[in-house]
Amino acid sequence: MFVYESTKSGFLDDVLAGRLVSEIKRGYQSHGIGMGASSEIRSWKNSLQYMHTVLINSSVPDNAGVAIEFKIPLTSRRVDFLLSGYDNADNANVIIIELKQWSGDSTQMVADKDGIVKTPLGGGIHETTHPSYQASSYAQLLKDFNVTVREKPINLYPLAYLHNFESEHREKLDNETYQSYIAKAPLYIREDTRQLREFVASQIDTGDNRKNLYEMSNGKIRPAKSLQRSLLSMLERQDEFTLIDSQKVVFEKAVELAIQSRRDGQKRVLLIEGGPGTGKTVVAINILAELIQQDMITQYVSKNRAPRDVYEQKLRGDKLVKEIKHLFTGAGSFV
Repeated sequence: MFVYESTKSGFLDDVLAGRLVSEIKRGYQSHGIGMGASSEIRSWKNSLQYMHTVLINSSVPDNAGVAIEFKIPLTSRRVDFLLSGYDNADNANVIIIELKQWSGDSTQMVADKDGIVKTPLGGGIHETTHPSYQASSYAQLLKDFNVTVREKPINLYPLAYLHNFESEHREKLDNETYQSYIAKAPLYIREDTRQLREFVASQIDTGDNRKNLYEMSNGKIRPAKSLQRSLLSMLERQDEFTLIDSQKVVFEKAVELAIQSRRDGQKRVLLIEGGPGTGKTVVAINILAELIQQDMITQYVSKNRAPRDVYEQKLRGDKLVKEIKHLFTGAGSFV
């Protein structure tokens, strides 16, 4: 689902005519999505003016696809900006751009946590994920669950563009601590606009008139075999997730009901009772892994973040966060 979709020429015209924000508002309303705060509307105006600057004198074809606020499956998150088309080898490409208005003065590196930075959010300085991590995780989630992206295939090129970030502060975000994520999603700051323009032009040689965006948006959602293998190997390496006694009985019952619901389309709820330490979460993790193996879209949901983080970390061990982070979520994702 896109809040706004057009072509490069249509996007440039909408910015020039001053109607882009109105079109985005209309897109939110047509999809029944609540509007953001006034600060978010200001951020659209600011960030999208910079994307106008990137594209206006570029060699990206006029009929290349442009989309704003693309909803990522299984999450409440949206990609800020997408470009689509074909390269000179006729490969289908989509560029995923995470836009940030961050200033270098108020952004801090967090060296002792994986992919985390500190920056002003919601009226204070808070921890959040590095922009390159965000962009690369969106691309990974699409690869993990979108059949069209995998099978067509559509090549995804994630990147982060911090158009207000000053060069004297580059080292805060572009350093060894974050290199594993920057390698997957390059980081561009204010001084890098020309390089960003050259990069997008190198990936979009021929326009697609939004075809690849539409196909990605309408792609079937099903877990990838690579995700299934990864989850299975994680479980096999962790003895604490072995099912014993009544845990095994409950696990088999849950899988049975899930398969039955897939066949007949009926909703079912299985309530499991047990005090602390009886293994409810161990059962839940095994159910998650098994239903993913069965090609079902499955997530571990709880209202409290702490237990989600603990069990996600226990399961992945020394694996990278991006492989399974999106399988652990809060109930707010479904509102």
